[in-house]
Amino acid sequence: MNVIEVVGLTKTYKHAIKQPGIIGSLKHLVNQKYVEKTAVDHIDMFINSGESVAYVGPNGAGKSTTIKMLTGILVPTSGSVRVNGMIPYENRIQNAKDIGVVFGQRTQLWWDLPISESFSLLKDIYEIPDYIYKENLDTFTSLLNLNDFVNLPARKVSLGQRMRADLAAALLHNPKILFLDEPTIGLDISVKKRIREFIKKINVERKTTILLTTHDLEDIKEICQRLIIIDDGKVIYDGNLDAIKNAFSREVIIHFQLREPSTNIKSKLRLPKVYIESKTDINFCIRFNRLEYSTAEIVSLVMNAFDVVDFKIDEPSVDTIIRKVYDGQIELSI
Repeated sequence: MNVIEVVGLTKTYKHAIKQPGIIGSLKHLVNQKYVEKTAVDHIDMFINSGESVAYVGPNGAGKSTTIKMLTGILVPTSGSVRVNGMIPYENRIQNAKDIGVVFGQRTQLWWDLPISESFSLLKDIYEIPDYIYKENLDTFTSLLNLNDFVNLPARKVSLGQRMRADLAAALLHNPKILFLDEPTIGLDISVKKRIREFIKKINVERKTTILLTTHDLEDIKEICQRLIIIDDGKVIYDGNLDAIKNAFSREVIIHFQLREPSTNIKSKLRLPKVYIESKTDINFCIRFNRLEYSTAEIVSLVMNAFDVVDFKIDEPSVDTIIRKVYDGQIELSI
C-alpha cells in the first residue's frame, strides 16, 4: 500500500528583480518585475508502507522543498500529494500525528528545558497514552543511550547527543512515516553508526516508512534499499540500489596474491580490453568491463596460469555512480 503518493508535484517561486539601493527599491514598487524559479518540476513518487528510501541530489536540486510539501509546511503550485491518504497542507494537524520529522540543522526540543521535559511536552502535544509513552521512552533511551544527558537542557548537549534525542522525540508517538533530512551531518563516526543502526532497527522491526535525504553515501548504503535521485527539480532515477550498481558500475577489479613470485604476469595473461597492474611480483590486480568478461572467467584464467593463494573482488560501488551523476558524467532516465 502506498503511504506517499505524489503525481506531477510542482513548486515554483517568484523572485523579485530590482536594481540595488533605495532607488532600485522605489522603482520596484512602481514597476514590479519577477522571475519564476521552479524548485520542484512535475515529479511523481510512490512509496509503499515499510520502505526505506534515499532521496538524494546536489544542493538546490529540490529535496528539502519536496519534504516540506510532504510534511504540509509548503503548498504545491500544482500537482497532487497525499501522505497516508491525506493532503498534508489541508490536514496539517492530523498529518503531524502520523509522521515524524528530523532536520539535521534544526531541533524540535525546547532549547532551555531538560530533554526529559521536552519529551513530556511532546507526550501531551501528541496525546500519547501513558503506556505507549513509557514503552517507547524506555526503548529509545536504551537503544540511543540517552541516560547520560536526558536531564540536561538541549542547549548544553553535543550535536550528536541532540540528534539522538531528536530521533527519540520524532518517534515517541509511533509515526507511520519518518522524514529524515541530513540526520548524520556533522557527527563523528561512532555516533553516525549508532544512529544508522537505530533507524534501520525502527524500519525493520516497526515497519516505519523512512524517507531520507542525505549527502552521506554510507547513510544510503546502511539504511536504504531504494534510491531516488533528483536534479534540477526533476526525478532522474528511481530504483533499487543494486539495480543502479548493476546498470552503471561496469568496472570490476580483482586483486590476486600468488604463492610464488612471477615476473611475467602480463605476458601470461594477454587479454584484450583488460588492464593488469602489478603491485609486487606476487600481488597484482586486473580491471575489466563486466560486460566483456565475467568474474568467473577472469578468475579461472588466472588460476590456470598461476598458483593463486588468495583473491578479492571489489564490488561495484554506488558511491562512484552517484558522484558521476552529480558531475554530469552519467545520464540517468527513469
